[in-house]
Amino acid sequence: MSLKPQAISPVPEETVRIARSAYPKGNVYMHMRDELGSIYEDESFADLFPNNGQPAEAPWRLALVTIIQFAEGLSDRQAADAVRGRIDVKYALSLELTDPGFDASVLSEFRARLIVGHAEEQLLTAMLTLFKERGWLKARGKQRTDSTHVLAKIRAINRLACVGETLRHALNCLAIVAPAWLLEHSQPEWVDRYGVRLEDSRLPSGEEERQVWAENVGQDGSTLLSALFEPDAPSWLREVPAVDILRRVWVQNYQWSEGKLGWRSTENIPPAALYISSPYDLDAHYSKKRTTSWVGFKVHLTETCEIDSPHLITHVETTTAPVSDDARTATIHEGLKQKELLPDQHIVDTGYVDAQLLHRSQQDYEIDLVGPTRADYKWQAQQQTGFDAGQFQIDWQAKQATCPEGCMSSSWTPAIDNRKNEVIKIKFSTKDCQCCPSLALCTQSTRQRRTITVRPEQHYQALQHARERAKTDDFKTLYARRAGVEGTISEASSRHGSASLSLYRPRKDASPASCHGCCYECRSHCSLARWRTSREDEALTFGSIASSSRVKGDQGFASSIESETDPVSYRILQLLPARGGRTSDIRI
Repeated sequence: MSLKPQAISPVPEETVRIARSAYPKGNVYMHMRDELGSIYEDESFADLFPNNGQPAEAPWRLALVTIIQFAEGLSDRQAADAVRGRIDVKYALSLELTDPGFDASVLSEFRARLIVGHAEEQLLTAMLTLFKERGWLKARGKQRTDSTHVLAKIRAINRLACVGETLRHALNCLAIVAPAWLLEHSQPEWVDRYGVRLEDSRLPSGEEERQVWAENVGQDGSTLLSALFEPDAPSWLREVPAVDILRRVWVQNYQWSEGKLGWRSTENIPPAALYISSPYDLDAHYSKKRTTSWVGFKVHLTETCEIDSPHLITHVETTTAPVSDDARTATIHEGLKQKELLPDQHIVDTGYVDAQLLHRSQQDYEIDLVGPTRADYKWQAQQQTGFDAGQFQIDWQAKQATCPEGCMSSSWTPAIDNRKNEVIKIKFSTKDCQCCPSLALCTQSTRQRRTITVRPEQHYQALQHARERAKTDDFKTLYARRAGVEGTISEASSRHGSASLSLYRPRKDASPASCHGCCYECRSHCSLARWRTSREDEALTFGSIASSSRVKGDQGFASSIESETDPVSYRILQLLPARGGRTSDIRI
């Protein structure tokens, strides 16, 4: 398919006449076309198409249909039918009433081009640019951000089901790409054991029985891996993605001890950011936030929150589930900077705030980060009956602190805390503390000396200022605006009939926010746009070993798929003994 950009024609007269008769007051898509025009232009998508070939459907129309599709929660077929049969949609797309539209597959092909070409952000950027031109969106106002969990389009399974399903997945894939080899190296009972999908209800219920079951599955997987890594085994079998997933899952869940393969305890497995929770989506990880636990991802939505202007989403950030909110604050600010939409005040909850971010947001982006800080967890502050760190006078130039009783500190030591933050440990003399009349209000240490830990000067001052501001009525009034973004998240969830957003993972070949959809409201007191991201699940699914005859998915398993590289190396002993009877360390 090639792109032949053409001038966007006005809405045909007959389409206008019929649409006005059917909708005397207009509707959302007619108002959108009247107020915003076509929004997109073919030239914006020129890089996604080759120069030669059959002319493609106009990209500006496909982009607009994508917006309508996700705004209404339509499937590709339903969206294509809407283009063929709905007068208001033909009006928005400048189509004749007799236009036959296009095949539904064109929409998925267009989304694929957006992702491969890293152009999915254009759908949002073009809309934001238009809003800025109309004066509805301005930099240096007030914006708010919140996040919600995103369920991966996989089953959430426990460790036992995961290892069983991973082995079943590998066997099914080998049955497709190397059936003769698998028949020679498999065991007859594997068909009954792994022929159907593993369900937790089918697993043993007792702790000892589950342990035995896990070890039996581990031995089966180890047998298969040993055969795959034999010198006479075809080397390309080890490059099958399902085989590599099997190896990694076994490394994470099993270990050799005294010549015996054993099940790892929960304290001896990789952290959630590295642990593979499903063989069908390596990017989906487990996370827990307060009382909510899930396997998947997390999405951060940022929107304007001016009282006299429509609330418009300005940034969408998708991450893996274990990534903390404060790890994305600076990234969100950088994304807003690229769009020239940095706010004066950024209203967030506690998860996005810490002392360093309070300072760096002001220093690097001139943003006032507004949000409640984490409370001082020391008993002196919690009980409000002692001397917390904020009651000590600090002379940053002299590198000394003075306690409420007037004693000077005896040491000043820069350090790194357990959260990898730069801190300063300030200690007072045991001689001064032991004879102090306020010792019981200061420390409960058996050493009878006080130590306080503070952030570097600028971070400390930013934190203290934020804590003092949080006590004021003005802060409470301003922070109340943050609650509105939860309504945006709720609307995006309910619009698609799920309690959790059905958003999809960032990929190595796509930007963090995959595809954006929009629902436009023309009324001045309503939102002009609501954006969400979506993408078809690409996990390959397979039939049972006995009946598998083809791969269901976009690509066969024999195709080359780039393996994922973990951000942090997790070193453990290799499952399979190395040649010569020794074990060797491996890195996954």
